Amino acid sequence: MPLTELIGLLFITIGVFFSTVGIIGNIRLPDVYSRIHASGKVATLGIFGLLFGTGFLLPGTVPKLIALALFLIITTPVASHAIAFAASRQGVPRVNAVRDDLAERENTHSTG
Repeated sequence: MPLTELIGLLFITIGVFFSTVGIIGNIRLPDVYSRIHASGKVATLGIFGLLFGTGFLLPGTVPKLIALALFLIITTPVASHAIAFAASRQGVPRVNAVRDDLAERENTHSTG
């Protein structure tokens, strides 16, 4: 088996791993905002792994893969932001929201 096929299969394996982790994250994470992180970040790594692997296995498709990668780089953050903004406007609560330490500090020191 040539080296390019091994590298291609390695990247495809990495892509499938990250896609699987993203799916598990969508199932296990508690709220919309955490799930956006899982699908936006981890699944993007999975797609790029699959694209790189395909590029090594089918060198003739590299220009199309580059165009697809650029499209994903541009649209994935916009889509994640739109989903988070819509959830925020609808009042979807955060589960186990992170504490704001600076807000607590301002409340305790504002008396003196």
